[in-house]
Amino acid sequence: MSTFESFKSLSRAMFLGFRRDRTALFFTVLFPLMFLVVFGGIFGHQTTSKVKVLEVGPSVVLDQAVAHGDLAKVMKVTKTSDRADALRKVEKGDADAVIEQHGPELVVHYSAADQVKSGTVRGLMDSLVQSANLAATGKPPAYKVTNQQVEDDSLKAIQFFTPSLLGWALASAGVFGASQTLVTWRTKGILRRLQLSPAPIPTVFAARVAVSLAVALVQFALFVLVAQLPMFGLQLGGSWWMAIPMVLSGVLAFLAIGMLIGAWAKTQETAQAVTQLVVLPMAFLGGSFFPLDDAPTWLKGLSYIFPLRYLNDGMLNVMGRGLGPMSALPQIGVLLGVAVVGTLIAMRLFRWDAA
Repeated sequence: MSTFESFKSLSRAMFLGFRRDRTALFFTVLFPLMFLVVFGGIFGHQTTSKVKVLEVGPSVVLDQAVAHGDLAKVMKVTKTSDRADALRKVEKGDADAVIEQHGPELVVHYSAADQVKSGTVRGLMDSLVQSANLAATGKPPAYKVTNQQVEDDSLKAIQFFTPSLLGWALASAGVFGASQTLVTWRTKGILRRLQLSPAPIPTVFAARVAVSLAVALVQFALFVLVAQLPMFGLQLGGSWWMAIPMVLSGVLAFLAIGMLIGAWAKTQETAQAVTQLVVLPMAFLGGSFFPLDDAPTWLKGLSYIFPLRYLNDGMLNVMGRGLGPMSALPQIGVLLGVAVVGTLIAMRLFRWDAA
């Protein structure tokens, strides 16, 4: 039997085995898809919420901005005469800031508990005061600022959740599948039997990789089709097809990490524990469950240790942000680098027997 025939037979046998394993099928394909449905249904059409501001007494600067500008798009202003109650609401988190004006002074009361919302209010107020100062001089300002959003207005939360949850699904399936398969084959003596079989060992592992890549493409297609349903409304960018090589590169990287764990671990329990220690932090710090744009600088820096961050960013760039195909090349390069390094280390640690 030729090498190609061996590869084709092994690939078919492994794929049929995967398809018949209902537990593996559920946790690899359906379980991540359930997360997409839940997250998409709850958050899919949400955009950034307005900041809630309580205005105590008249404020000429704020009132004019609300009446003549676009401030209402980003800020909800509610007038109140009860200053003490307004301040309590800010302390409790029911409002983001209290604004009051005393002559030329505009006072912003905010809570340090929410740095994002309070920073937004203070930035807006600084801008309003500067504009008011320029207007008070009676001279037109020499410069003006034009703000343009880099993303399309249709960029909803579903644009983030689709690639990020898909990345988590691929990472979990790749690392868990490779590590558990390798340890199981070793502890049950399958590796030794494969060593004595006519099929070359590289062909066996190539078939395993081919099945993983095929399953990943099926996952990708299912995620995109479900997310594009009218109830979710995913809108793909022009270069969305670049997500396909991103997916394949990511799967290779995660398989390499799984093989490294499987080559090192002596038992299935050890492999499962180490895999959990790798996959769970990678999912949270890789940006699969929440955006890292507002995370502390040190946390964003730490997230780039994990290959999942590169997969998520690359797919988001081409699927959600509408960036060109070249934007995915750096992430693909990193993922392929992880795949090569992980495979080389796994080969050094590889052993045929459990002992």
